[in-house]
Amino acid sequence: MDGTRQRRRGDTRQRIQDVALELFAEQGYEKTSLREIAERLEVTKAALYYHFKTKEEILVGIFEDLSRPLEDLIAWGRQQPHSLETKREIVRRYSEALMGAAPLFRFMQENQATVRELRIGEMFKTRMLGLRDILIDPDAELVDQVRCASALFTMHAGMLVLQDVESDPEERRRAVLEVAFDLITQAHRGTRGAR
Repeated sequence: MDGTRQRRRGDTRQRIQDVALELFAEQGYEKTSLREIAERLEVTKAALYYHFKTKEEILVGIFEDLSRPLEDLIAWGRQQPHSLETKREIVRRYSEALMGAAPLFRFMQENQATVRELRIGEMFKTRMLGLRDILIDPDAELVDQVRCASALFTMHAGMLVLQDVESDPEERRRAVLEVAFDLITQAHRGTRGAR
């Protein structure tokens, strides 16, 4: 019984997060109230409060759930050698993580000012710096550091800026990966050539 109750509670929590993210995307974070989230779910505000006390708690929950693969990727990457293969794998896995969290990242892109003021802004920045530190060799020249950082932003551009480009989503993802791989490869060769 406890497992079933926990699963139902988890399902409700997930529904709240899904509906909240939907409303945040439609109306913006600031213009969405807890009352509207409860109404869309057809529950009372008290039922919503059982799971989340504030909109920010909902958003942090969404961010933590959808960015868990990113945390796992950073932990894995810190244990790997600074090889080109590791860097390519980091970029490939990051691409998958972005696809899995696309609605959240779109929300963050469209609500940058709000995100900067909330906890998730700092959480996201910390994760990006963690990825950056794994991709950049400690002795890399500035131009190669820029290439590595640009590889990450290439992934974001591919998901956000190119989303309305007429193409197959998987084909677009492969094209974005190719460009990111090129940047990482160039940076890696630059570092190796400097030695």
